[in-house]
Amino acid sequence: MKNFYYLTILAFLFSCTKEVKIDIPGYTEQLVVDGNIEAGGHPIVILSKSANIYSESYITAYINSFVSDADVKVIVDSDTFQLDYILTTELPISSQKKLAEMLRIEWNELLQLPIRVYSSIDLIAEQQKSYELLINHKGKNYSGKTYLPATTPFDALFWKPESTNSDYGYSWARLSDPPNQYDAYKWEVRRINKKNGEDLDLTFRRGFGAYREDKYFDGLTFEFFYENPLKRKDTTHLEGLKRYYRIGDSVVVKFSKMDKRTYEFFDKKSAQMESSDNPYSTPINIPTNMTGGALGIWAGFSPWYDTLYCQP
Repeated sequence: MKNFYYLTILAFLFSCTKEVKIDIPGYTEQLVVDGNIEAGGHPIVILSKSANIYSESYITAYINSFVSDADVKVIVDSDTFQLDYILTTELPISSQKKLAEMLRIEWNELLQLPIRVYSSIDLIAEQQKSYELLINHKGKNYSGKTYLPATTPFDALFWKPESTNSDYGYSWARLSDPPNQYDAYKWEVRRINKKNGEDLDLTFRRGFGAYREDKYFDGLTFEFFYENPLKRKDTTHLEGLKRYYRIGDSVVVKFSKMDKRTYEFFDKKSAQMESSDNPYSTPINIPTNMTGGALGIWAGFSPWYDTLYCQP
């Protein structure tokens, strides 16, 4: 009787199951644009093909996806600049470092990779101008436009030691945000302390919360702090205070402005990357300022620089 009871329960459970079929849309390859133009610098554009979510992901596959046969131009005012497809080592050093920052790898690592980008040394970007990117690839046209706003310098930049350990502290700044206009900012840093005659950090780095818009502080003057996002190999730096700057550090702060479309792309992209390990996070659609069906961004920045000396 007991066996019959168990068999009845199992039969009931199996009878309640239902086969669910999920129709997953097929993969469609798209052009991916990773473009950057910075006031005082040259344009850098990486074109690649989107990858199937189920395909392998590694650096060689990424490089192999690069698009080398596109016609790429940038228009500013009434001038048109043709971008050439060139090796990283043929770029000016400032552009090499900028590319390393875009890919978030070390400068010396970049120089060892067979990477080519579209660029032009004849074009040096300026603030308060719009730059239009035009791409023709396999008979299809794509375009994007970005604006380089005027910079907003800090009122003050200073280091404030912690009360619990006066050898460590955050970087602080006082900012007067321009009123009645849209402003978005990016914070990056690199140390210029010398080691064997060379700066400790050869490229700029950004950390969590590097992108901010003035939605909640339009027109206000306020102070804020930012933590240290730099990698440290100094074993004398206390592990529990690795996000602080140490007394004696000299740090160049790069504070850049961008337009709204550029901010929205990087804000959503940062949120996606920061939540990628969370299985309960909500999927995020990253916007683009490209037309024609391309993914990615044609991003423009206007940087302003200041030097922070970590001394009381």
